[in-house]
Amino acid sequence: MNADTMNNTSKTDWERVDAMCDEDIDTSDIPPLTAEFWTKAKLRIPKQITTSVQIDPETFEWFQSQGENAAQQMSVALKIYAEAHKSYVATAKD
Repeated sequence: MNADTMNNTSKTDWERVDAMCDEDIDTSDIPPLTAEFWTKAKLRIPKQITTSVQIDPETFEWFQSQGENAAQQMSVALKIYAEAHKSYVATAKD
């Protein structure tokens, strides 16, 4: 992993996005969901596992300072990290 990977700062204008109304969002490239789609749709809830992970005290303290759902936030952070690095891992194995 190089330094550029760790300095991935969003260039999105989040204030503009937050100020948008639903009507301001261009959805013209999204096909409508048909009755057939909903007939075949299935609710899929990801299976969760419980595990123990050693975390340095500063990182754990930071997550705890974010609110009551620290464990959920750590899980989301790990998932985002894994998704961002899937192509990197696949390329390294080849």
